[in-house]
Amino acid sequence: MTLNIPTILTLLRIASIPVIMIVFYLPIEDARLWCSLLLIAASLTDWFDGFLARKLNLQTAFGEFLDPVADKLMIVTILVLIVQADPAVYIAIPAAVIIGREVSVGSLREWMAELGQRSVIKVSWLGKCKTGFQMLALVCLLFNADLNGIPVRTVGLVSIYVAAILALWSMWQYIQLALPQIRK
Repeated sequence: MTLNIPTILTLLRIASIPVIMIVFYLPIEDARLWCSLLLIAASLTDWFDGFLARKLNLQTAFGEFLDPVADKLMIVTILVLIVQADPAVYIAIPAAVIIGREVSVGSLREWMAELGQRSVIKVSWLGKCKTGFQMLALVCLLFNADLNGIPVRTVGLVSIYVAAILALWSMWQYIQLALPQIRK
């Protein structure tokens, strides 16, 4: 395993998950704000580690494995925190859709990799859009308050539904791409 800057950033993103969880449950007034800021910082490292890996030619097999794992751990953990804090059905359903998609597509990618067909279902533009809406939703729902007249929670609710729809759509695209292997 080679530890380079992109891989270290990914490991730091994973390490930030328990920090966000601890801060979330701290009995302080601005806990949700701090969690949102930590999530934004973690999201920026996700973009930055990929940029550095490509720009500086620091891509490694371990980094390519670890990056999506870090993303999924972060997404699932934050969704669980959000649903636990507000167990409304209108939040739980898109959260379950997103978690189900993450598990399904991750498993599909792993299976395709075992078949030597990983490149068939590489990340698509639609998947990147889904991730963008997902991160916006997570930050907004984690913050869960208005900010200078901006209805942040409402933005989060709309974004989580857009993310859930894009999650299903992108999952369908990945299944379509893998269908020839599924039919074998």
